[in-house]
Amino acid sequence: MSAVPGPRAEAPGAPAQWHRVLTLLADVSLFIGTRSVWTQAATHRLVLAGVISLCYAAILVTGVLALTVRRARSLARLDLVVLATAVTLALCAWALNHAGGDEALLTTQAARELVHGHHVYEHPWPWLFRIKGVAVTATTTGGYDYTYGYPPLAPLLTVPFLWLGHGGAPATAVATLALVAGAIALWRLVPAQWRSAATMVVLGFGLLPNYGRQGYPAIVALALLIPVVVRWPRLGARGRLGAAGVARAACLGAACAAQQLPWFVAPFLLAGIYAVRRGELGGRAAARVVLRITGVAVLAFLLVNAYLIVTEPGPWLRGIVLPLTQGAILHGQGLVGVSLYFTHGSDRLDWYGHASMLLAAALLALFVLFVRRLGPAATVLPWCAFFLATRSQDGYYLMMTPLWLAAAVTAPLPEFAHAWQPRPRFLAGPRRRPARIAAVAVLLAPALVSAVLAATGRPPLRMEIASVRTPRPGTISGVTLQVANTGDAPLTPHYMLTAGQGMSRYWFLTRGPATIPAHTTATVELRSPSGDFTLPRKRSTRLRLRAFTSGPQTLSTRDVGRSELGATS
Repeated sequence: MSAVPGPRAEAPGAPAQWHRVLTLLADVSLFIGTRSVWTQAATHRLVLAGVISLCYAAILVTGVLALTVRRARSLARLDLVVLATAVTLALCAWALNHAGGDEALLTTQAARELVHGHHVYEHPWPWLFRIKGVAVTATTTGGYDYTYGYPPLAPLLTVPFLWLGHGGAPATAVATLALVAGAIALWRLVPAQWRSAATMVVLGFGLLPNYGRQGYPAIVALALLIPVVVRWPRLGARGRLGAAGVARAACLGAACAAQQLPWFVAPFLLAGIYAVRRGELGGRAAARVVLRITGVAVLAFLLVNAYLIVTEPGPWLRGIVLPLTQGAILHGQGLVGVSLYFTHGSDRLDWYGHASMLLAAALLALFVLFVRRLGPAATVLPWCAFFLATRSQDGYYLMMTPLWLAAAVTAPLPEFAHAWQPRPRFLAGPRRRPARIAAVAVLLAPALVSAVLAATGRPPLRMEIASVRTPRPGTISGVTLQVANTGDAPLTPHYMLTAGQGMSRYWFLTRGPATIPAHTTATVELRSPSGDFTLPRKRSTRLRLRAFTSGPQTLSTRDVGRSELGATS
């Protein structure tokens, strides 16, 4: 029997097989979501449908060539073809779907207010949310947040695009162009063999382009962070920033002026730069480098915000910290799901926020203590804190995933081999391994205890349905409840009826007390905010009656059976 020949080595100048596979994976990722865009274009935008069909041809031809070209230079050119195809598809998708969501509408309206010399912050625009399908952020106070709550860079960039018309199109154009610019920047800055990975992470899979078409200011922040994160441990090497270093520091400040997410990653980057530079130059020189970077970033941040700081200083400050103070109701895929879906609520919702902040501080401390091991994870660690937050939707994680790739490719472990790590005596002694494990446990314990307190809280309100008003079969116009406050403090609940996993608008209180004293029972009548609440057709859809309070923040939930909603008062 003849022996089976082993794999043959690549010819000199031939691309590595893993490079071929990476190019192919990036090419395949462009298929995701393209069919729905082509279907939409084929109905009324035939030119765009033709362009998308050409993109299909490019994907197929690139797939063949990626597996057959013999030279690394040829494969590098195919990486450029993949990028060009991805950019074309992203722009075609924007041309078809550019109305945007709540983020785009708020950003565009803020840009219009700037043009007309009006104040931007703490001015509600409720009419923007009357458009069907536009999400609204409910707060535990029983209201909704109709104001702009981000730093002003995105509205400033949106001003030149206001000619695109009404709705959120100007903001979605800015976010989409920023995403394309970010993809090109990351493609250009990473080593040649990894360029298709950059295309795949930024423009493939249809994930981030969708956020761009929704007009998220975080996409602008992402694009500005990309040049900061690429080779970030080398920023300030040999004690010098240079023009490129100053530009990167300015990008960090501008990113912080676009959205709040960069606020969480900036401390990790600065701490890492200090550790690497201190290992290279010593403490004083490292501090000078970090101070220069911070100074340039702060200056860029202030320049972007200067007009708003002068014209509305108080509202500006309260506006840019609004996501941290607005008291929005629970939402997301993180630990809050315990109180939202797996239990009937909690009287300690505030502890989710405490747990998130404590975990962020603990992770930063651990990063400083073990930077030689955790250095490459500087762009991932900050988002772990959001898993414990009251608002923990997956967008906080996935919108920054291109930074994960940038760090993985350009900031590997060897970059931190000589970084400075603080070593108190108890961490450097003969029993240093148990001591370090204990240090990790001590730092993480407050966040974990807070999370357990939040998740194990008990709902303070008991709700029973006394009667239901059903004007038509399958609809509800109002309910009468018996509400018992089992807690030790008076509560002012705000009620909603939810179907499935999503939240809905609050129901109007038409009769009964707004505040229920401790250890008392009250009868309240509620009316649907939309006139009639239509029951979902699927009988398996979970219906839940929820009551939120703001002082303290609590959630009480009662599962509602179909039989309870079938009776007519």
